[in-house]
Amino acid sequence: MGDHYRVDLEALEKAASGVNGTLDEISVQKVSDIPHSESQVGHEALASTLSDFLDRWQRGVDNLAKDGQEIATRLTASVNAYRAVEEHTHKQFHGILHGVKDPAVKQR
Repeated sequence: MGDHYRVDLEALEKAASGVNGTLDEISVQKVSDIPHSESQVGHEALASTLSDFLDRWQRGVDNLAKDGQEIATRLTASVNAYRAVEEHTHKQFHGILHGVKDPAVKQR
């Protein structure tokens, strides 16, 4: 019975913050900002191919950003859930130690 687990809420919060920071950074500059016009690359077919590639790349970045936002949201929700349980447990123990009955439990 010596197996215990611990959740580092601060680490979860930092992870969510880090993901959000990265998302903020990638939202500042789009892949489409990379020069890719015919006048910039010097060749019509190359410009067209590069444009198609950048469009696909941007869709990939957008999908990763969406997934990253979901990760950050779930990390934050986990922190909130752990804190709520911790607070409830603390109140329960406080009530037991001080003889306060749990109002959520129906008395007979």
